[in-house]
Amino acid sequence: MDKNQDKKRNTNIRNIDNIKNTDSLKNTDNPGNTEYPGNTEHPGNTEHEADLLLNWYDTERRILPWREDPTPYHIWISEIMLQQTRVDTVIDYYRRFLNAFPDIQTFAEAPEDQYMKLWEGLGYYSRVRNMHKAAVQIMENYGGKMPGTAPELKKLSGIGEYTAAAIASIAFGQPVPSVDGNLLRVFSRKTCYDKDIKSTAAKKAATAYYAERIPADRPGDYNQALMDLGATICLPNTEPRCAFCPWANCCGARREGRQAALPYMPPKKQRAVDNITVFLIHNNDRILLHKRPETGLLAGLYEFPNTFGALTKNAATQYCTDLLHSELTTTAGRPSTPEILKFRRLPRARHVFSHREWHMTIYEVVIREFPPVSADDAPADLTNNYYLPHIQEALNDYTIPAAFSAGKTYLEKLILLSGENDV
Repeated sequence: MDKNQDKKRNTNIRNIDNIKNTDSLKNTDNPGNTEYPGNTEHPGNTEHEADLLLNWYDTERRILPWREDPTPYHIWISEIMLQQTRVDTVIDYYRRFLNAFPDIQTFAEAPEDQYMKLWEGLGYYSRVRNMHKAAVQIMENYGGKMPGTAPELKKLSGIGEYTAAAIASIAFGQPVPSVDGNLLRVFSRKTCYDKDIKSTAAKKAATAYYAERIPADRPGDYNQALMDLGATICLPNTEPRCAFCPWANCCGARREGRQAALPYMPPKKQRAVDNITVFLIHNNDRILLHKRPETGLLAGLYEFPNTFGALTKNAATQYCTDLLHSELTTTAGRPSTPEILKFRRLPRARHVFSHREWHMTIYEVVIREFPPVSADDAPADLTNNYYLPHIQEALNDYTIPAAFSAGKTYLEKLILLSGENDV
């Protein structure tokens, strides 16, 4: 690291020199309750406003692991993980990911099954696939080092305007505003911007507003201060904590009493609802899994066999019998219909995606035995992306998305009840 980069790094991690262990992180969701008088003396002085914000950040910022050592790689991983995901959820994923892939090269060389499994539960799996593509690009096109400007960063797979700006400002000290939902909300309330905050025009207006105000000496801290302000003080969907805001007295919404009305959000579209019937087909040793297609929802992930519709027990029994007969074959190539020992309905489950919901009817299907399997856990002579891993292996090694968490939880209980480690 050269002297300029070291200086930028020290600026970004100001006041955390004494942090040695973040196992017990503080202030991840609720910084201290210090009341701030706001900008009473210089309501139009943007430099003074920046000082107010940064002084607040220096004492009230959230302590987060990627802020300890804000290398470009660390900031990149954290920013991608934080998309659509709560900070407290991300922390453990971030640590596990860096333990497995401490640098860009190890990540670029990793097999898909490994990084997908580490991502399990975070959702939006295209994020990690694009990250891996970008890691390969960095190794091939940039000598293993991330580019240091927002325009160059946007050339990498999966890095858009916001992520490029966050990396450029926090890791490289570039004065580029990184406008996310938090910054949009703060902008709307501070300036009384009352048009659709999700529109392109709103983002352009916010970007221009912050670009005029971002300090050249601490751009990364400025962006992160605004993120923290939006996440902990200028809250969404509830009353903001104005008494603790460093900008309270230069905020248009507070002055006009419009905090609850801003930002303006367009009415949400009602999510589509799909009824799904899911089958946990096992013999107390192995479980039948299916790999989803490489495109579409949950692309390339493993799932329990399922079909559309909320099937009655009779209809589900017939569907399952037909599935086993058509998809499982013997080593001699003849269809095999394993004997069903138990067929029972489990509690229903629900999973919410961004634009749709799954309402799931779940059946446990216990069969006497499966046909022989090959070395890669594929049923003999089967080519339709079905697999028969041991139950524990399925949970440990196969990426099964959170949409099927009810089935996974049931299998975990089944393992505990069996009293065996190699079920």
